[in-house]
Amino acid sequence: MNTAGANPVGINLSFAVKRWVEPEAWTALIREMGLDLAQFSFDLIDPLWPRALRTTLAEQHRRAAEGQSITIHSAFVGLACYTYNNLLHPLPEGREAARLWWRGAIETAAELGTASIGGPLGGLSVRDAQHPSRRAERLETLHTDLFDLLEHARSLGLREWLIEPVPLERETPHTVAEARALLAQLADAALPIRYCVDIGHALYRPLYGVKASLEPWLELGDALGLLHLQQTDGQSDSHWGLDDPRGVVKLDALKSTLGLHGHSDLPIILEVFYPFEASDEFVLRDVRSSVAQMLKLRR
Repeated sequence: MNTAGANPVGINLSFAVKRWVEPEAWTALIREMGLDLAQFSFDLIDPLWPRALRTTLAEQHRRAAEGQSITIHSAFVGLACYTYNNLLHPLPEGREAARLWWRGAIETAAELGTASIGGPLGGLSVRDAQHPSRRAERLETLHTDLFDLLEHARSLGLREWLIEPVPLERETPHTVAEARALLAQLADAALPIRYCVDIGHALYRPLYGVKASLEPWLELGDALGLLHLQQTDGQSDSHWGLDDPRGVVKLDALKSTLGLHGHSDLPIILEVFYPFEASDEFVLRDVRSSVAQMLKLRR
């Protein structure tokens, strides 16, 4: 169990995709690793699957988590959805499809029994990003769509929307200033907006420079809802396990930094991805080792 006054830790189910997809499989694995907190990935249930099938699957995952005394912290965008332009799609048909996806995701989150939903919001096309008027129009429709989606989420009992900043200039928010501006624009929305900041994104030097750091994002204060933890070299959105020798993330330094900024109770979710061709044995070994190291953050 998580120690009072220490960072709660958990794992995103990205590692389980195409491998440990049965509800009893992933729940048993992470409980065995010593975790009781999971972030559900929509790579395990596509919100656009037929509703009856989706609902039955969500119920199975919810019951399996309850049976292992695992809390589903939130339901989150996975790799599949992230490949689309989502709510910033340049064409109206694409944006309508994104709105339908999110409505289904909200309903799935409620069926999973979690109160939080989130992920990246979408990406501009190259054409729209290069034309200020088109960029402004896309951002305006994004705000309108979010107001509507947040109202739908509130009506189904959700209590929080977690936006994940991504280190691409064609996405929003990709800076702390943009994150603050979006908070102000959505201040009157039906649900509170908070941020899920990925440590690997914050350290991405090609965008933020050689001094890229997590600390500016920590200054978001109460608007910061959780951290995604990955190992990275600062040159890619790596999402490696914590053992990778190329990594620059040091857990002792992270714990100290969080304490200095008043975030000693901020949830930390491990988010690691592996090539589909990687052996199941390697993936499980790497995840186990990463979790064992991460558990030290709550001491």
